[in-house]
Amino acid sequence: MTSSEKQLIDYTLKPTASSVIQLEIPFSSAGLRLDSALAALMPEYSRSRIQDWIKQELVQVNGRVLSSKDKVWGGEAVTLYPELHPAELPAVAENIALDIVYEDDSILIINKPAGLVVHPGSGNWQGTLLNALLYHAPALTHIPRAGIVHRLDKDTSGLLVVAKTLTAQTHLVRQLQARTVKREYLAVVHGVIAQNGRVDAPIGRHPSLRTKMAVVSTGRDAVTRYAVVTRFAKHTLVRCSLETGRTHQIRVHMQSIGYPLVGDAAYSRGRANDIPCSRDFSRQALHATQLGLVHPVTEDMMEWQMEPPADFAMLIDCLTTANIE
Repeated sequence: MTSSEKQLIDYTLKPTASSVIQLEIPFSSAGLRLDSALAALMPEYSRSRIQDWIKQELVQVNGRVLSSKDKVWGGEAVTLYPELHPAELPAVAENIALDIVYEDDSILIINKPAGLVVHPGSGNWQGTLLNALLYHAPALTHIPRAGIVHRLDKDTSGLLVVAKTLTAQTHLVRQLQARTVKREYLAVVHGVIAQNGRVDAPIGRHPSLRTKMAVVSTGRDAVTRYAVVTRFAKHTLVRCSLETGRTHQIRVHMQSIGYPLVGDAAYSRGRANDIPCSRDFSRQALHATQLGLVHPVTEDMMEWQMEPPADFAMLIDCLTTANIE
C-alpha cells in the first residue's frame, strides 16, 4: 500500500464500545475478497475477527451488506460497527475516591483499599485504580498504564506508588529492577512460626491451574524475607519484605513453607481452623505497610508507612483475645 493510499484510511473515532470505523478500499486491493482487503487495512484485527463482523452485518460497503467472499475493486467506502473486546477499548476516567498519602508533580502515593483492582483485566474492565487515576489526573492518559509501575492484588491493601511523568516512571521502573525500592508487608498466616527466615524459590505459572502461581523450577527468581511480629495460639503475624516482585509472591512463598495466609482462598484452601475470626476473614490477610524509594527528581530517599485497615486490625485484636483466653 502506498503512502497516499494509507491516507485514505480514516479512523473517525478512537475505538469505544460503539465505535464507527470508516475507510476506503485502496485500488491496490482490486480483485481481493472483502475480508482479505479489510485484513490488509486493519492488521491489528485477525481475519477471522473481521469475518465475524461481516457475518454479523456490522460491515457496510457503499451502504450495502456483503459477504466475506465478495470482491472489491478499489474506491469503495466501508463503514464498520465493530464489537470490540474490552481489552481493546481505551480506559475511561471514573470518579472513584482515592486515599492519597502523598502527591507532587512527579509521583503519587496511594493507600489502596482491599477490593480495588489496580489495572483493568479479565472480569474487571472498569472500576479499577487505573480508571480512578485518569479521573484524578487526566494527564496520566499520556503515560503508559496511567503511571502504574507495580501492583497489589485486588484483596491486598496498602501503599502503592504511581508515576505522573514518563521520566518518573522510567526512574521508578529502574529502581524496581535494581531491587532498591523498599516494600514491606504485614501478613497473618496459619501456623506458629518459630523464627525469622528467608524464602528463595522461583515462582511461575502453576502447571495445571493457570489462574494460580506456584514455586516451579522454571519460574523467575523470587526472594521473600519474613520476620515474626506476634505469635498467637495457632497463627503468626509476620512482616514480609520483598527483594523481588513476582505475582502473588508472598502468598505463594508462605504457602510453600507451610504457612499460608489467613483468608487466602487461592492458596490456603482446606486449612482447618477453629477460630471464627480467622476462619471468616474474607480476604487474604496481607497489607503493604511500608514503602521506600528514591524520589525520581530530587533524589531524596522517601518513606511512607500505613497502618492496616479496620478489618485487618480487628483480626489481630480477635487473635490476641483468643490467645489470652
